[in-house]
Amino acid sequence: MNQRFNLSDWTLHHRTLVGYFLFAIALMGIVAYGKLNQAEDPPFTFKAMVIRTMWPGATARQVEQQLTEKIEKKLQETPYIDRVSSYSRPGESVVIFFAKDSTPASAVPDVYYQVRKKINDIRHTLPAGIQGPFPNDEFGDVFGNIFALTAEGLDYPQLKDAAEHIRDELLHIPNVGKVEIYGAQEERIYIDLSNAKLATLGIDQATLVQALNQQNAVAGAGFFETQSERIQIRPGGAFDSVQAVADTLVRAGNRSFRLGDIATVKRGTIDPPGTTVRYGGKPALAIGVTMAKGGDIIVLGKALRAKVASLQRDLPVGLEIGEAISQPDAVRRSVDAFVHSLAEAVLIVLLVTFVSLGVRTGMVVAISIPLVLAATFLAMDFYNVGLHKVSLGALVLALGLLVDDAIIAVEMMWVKMEQGWERTRAASFAFTSTAGPMLSGTLVTVAGFIPIAIAKSSTGEYAFAFFQINAIALLISWLAAVVAIPWLGYKLLPDPRAPRTPGLIERRLPRLAKTLAKIGMNGPAHAEDHDVYGTAFYMRFRRLVSWCVGHRWLVIGVTVGLFALSIVGMGKVQKQFFPNSTRLELTVELRLPEGASRNAIDAETRRLETWLDQD
Repeated sequence: MNQRFNLSDWTLHHRTLVGYFLFAIALMGIVAYGKLNQAEDPPFTFKAMVIRTMWPGATARQVEQQLTEKIEKKLQETPYIDRVSSYSRPGESVVIFFAKDSTPASAVPDVYYQVRKKINDIRHTLPAGIQGPFPNDEFGDVFGNIFALTAEGLDYPQLKDAAEHIRDELLHIPNVGKVEIYGAQEERIYIDLSNAKLATLGIDQATLVQALNQQNAVAGAGFFETQSERIQIRPGGAFDSVQAVADTLVRAGNRSFRLGDIATVKRGTIDPPGTTVRYGGKPALAIGVTMAKGGDIIVLGKALRAKVASLQRDLPVGLEIGEAISQPDAVRRSVDAFVHSLAEAVLIVLLVTFVSLGVRTGMVVAISIPLVLAATFLAMDFYNVGLHKVSLGALVLALGLLVDDAIIAVEMMWVKMEQGWERTRAASFAFTSTAGPMLSGTLVTVAGFIPIAIAKSSTGEYAFAFFQINAIALLISWLAAVVAIPWLGYKLLPDPRAPRTPGLIERRLPRLAKTLAKIGMNGPAHAEDHDVYGTAFYMRFRRLVSWCVGHRWLVIGVTVGLFALSIVGMGKVQKQFFPNSTRLELTVELRLPEGASRNAIDAETRRLETWLDQD
């Protein structure tokens, strides 16, 4: 007669091979844990795009009617569009395109291409003199590290040159995706004219502009060829310094003047300035660093700090690099919190299993926990799932579930061994009697996370690892329960007490023996067996189960009522998908009335800095 394949029985007949693979999986899991990428949040697709257009001199109403409305109407033809929001102010139009939350991540690049294409289609209909439109689909990049560069006693060009040098050096670090400089102002050469001098000398501004354009013109002057090469001919004299601009000759009538004799020529930055940055109460340039896809933020943070420390030693006196924001520190705290929670959970599980199952039996379950986690880390490395908020939370949750199958398997094995069964036979019985129900229960638990996996939204994409980790960990825990637990039980479980005869129960627990006889449980399945469930606790529990079966319709009704009550109660539970940030950071937004000058903004910002510095 052919018997069904028994995985636990096969395990114990190949103990050496199974032990080798268990040790190898544990070792590879430890190595895989060290290789897992670490980040604050899981990767997800940002489904929004900003289109910015500048129109110097236009009013807010003109910008709205002739720029913003035209762009909005054209973008409404884009596939996967959810909504378009915008704002218009004097000289500037900003339109934000939002794709539907259900847009597949693979379709987002094509949507962005369609947005650019639509904008190009109407570019010829937009007013003359505009700057743009400038589509930006990378404004959602996360700068994990932001460094602030300040200068004491140095001018702005030196500060900007130092920032450019630092940017070039940081780009050479592995796993760096992009480095941006914020707060840099465009440089200009300003010519301050004296109207009185111009009127006295009979020079108008058009003459000055023409002289400057002719001197600084870029024009081809032809070329000549030799037998081996072609040599380009280019006119010289282009401006290469402020002094060269001041030395420009201006002809008026029969006289020539130096521009510097009739005007003040100086170098400066755009006025009014663009986005400015302050750090520690000082003007600064911010250098933001983003991590390349699939990188490790902890490793990147260490490399950045080492590089910045090296660059600081080579910078001129007065230039200082400060770390304004450090995402690696936040991730390190998250990982440390996970390890702490993991240690607490393991200790709690150990305590409960040791108290309820005994030391040896509890030890079998305790060893299975790191084994299952090691296999889970190995699978995470294979599927390229890193350590971040979602995966760490899923691991903590899975830790409370992955011991269930192990407890069931080892308890069944130990019960049969107490009944006098041989070890291999006891482990094999655990597989034939509990493996199917355990697998069904595991699949039902995994099915509870399926809505996250199939959600066609940014939330589903962001939280997909929650389903992924729990499914992997729970399925591995079932496999460990039918393979690793029998192997560990065979090695660690002690020999039970000598088999007791039925007469032993009658001699020690005569009242219990009478109860067993009434319910037909006074005879073991085998002559050498005894009933380990013949205790007061199990008897009370049996009576409770029997009452529930006898009044099954009442029990079913109460269950359905409690389920309906839970649905009603769920509507009163506060819903918040993303938890509050645990970062020790505070963002303060300072708003002034529309139309406030840059001087007013700068003054209020300095007042706020002074107030915060006193706290």
